[in-house]
Amino acid sequence: MRQLSNSYNLEERTAVFGENVIDFCRILNQDVITKPIISQLIRSATSIGANYMEANAASSKKDFANKIFICKKEAQETKHWLRMVTKASPEAKVKTEALSKECQELTLIFQKITSTLRNGRMKIENSMEITRPAKLGRSGGN
Repeated sequence: MRQLSNSYNLEERTAVFGENVIDFCRILNQDVITKPIISQLIRSATSIGANYMEANAASSKKDFANKIFICKKEAQETKHWLRMVTKASPEAKVKTEALSKECQELTLIFQKITSTLRNGRMKIENSMEITRPAKLGRSGGN
């Protein structure tokens, strides 16, 4: 699995997480039970990064907040599918635990962002900043 430096680049972190899940799923044995679980796992895990990229291109604060909330929901769903993979393929437990840990950290990050947005602050603690989406309409009196 690819490792990240101690960077707070959340776009890269979510992309690497999705890539790690894809790499992990490629080594799993697929059968009638694991195939749909693997499919769902890949969809939810890769959706986290895709929705985060959409959030960064949001057209409004409301759109940004909605996409971040979706990131959190997808991360929570991914934790569920990782648990199901562990049940269906017990030999993969060590790898699913590592992915679950990263997924839990992403969930907590997105929870913090959503709660911070709810409180009206746009800067996240621990040096992680979220830029405000560009406002729609005219600016500067034009």
